[in-house]
Amino acid sequence: QLQLVESGGGLVQPGGSLRLSCAASGFTLDYYAIGWFRQAPGKEREGVSCMSSSGGRTNYADSVKGRFTISRDNAKNTVYLQLNSLKPEDTAVYYCALDRGRFGTCSRLPISKNEFHYWGQGTQVTVSS
Repeated sequence: QLQLVESGGGLVQPGGSLRLSCAASGFTLDYYAIGWFRQAPGKEREGVSCMSSSGGRTNYADSVKGRFTISRDNAKNTVYLQLNSLKPEDTAVYYCALDRGRFGTCSRLPISKNEFHYWGQGTQVTVSS
C-alpha cells in the first residue's frame, strides 16, 4: 500500500529552521518524483519544492528559493525539506505527495498539485514570535 507520512513540523520564531520528513512506504523513491506543498488557512494548496525520481533534479517556488532545500535518503526511503530563514508567511500545513507518473523530472514551475496524489496527512509549521 502506497503511503506518505510527514513529520517534523512545529512552532518556530522568525528566522528559525525546521526539517520536515516525508517517509514513504509501498514504493521506492527511484521510480517517482516527490513534491512538497503547503496550504495556509483560506488559501490554495501551493507547490513548494519537488525532487525528480533520479534525485538529480530539484525545483523550488520563487517564494522559498534559497531558503528551503529538498533532499532524500534512499536507504530510509525518506524525503526531507529543510526550512531555513523562516518567515511568518511560511506558516501553513505542509504536505508531501507522489507524482502521478513514473520517472518524473520536476522540470516545470509552478509545481502543480494536480500532477500529484497519495497525499500525506500534513504537518503544521507555525512561524511566530
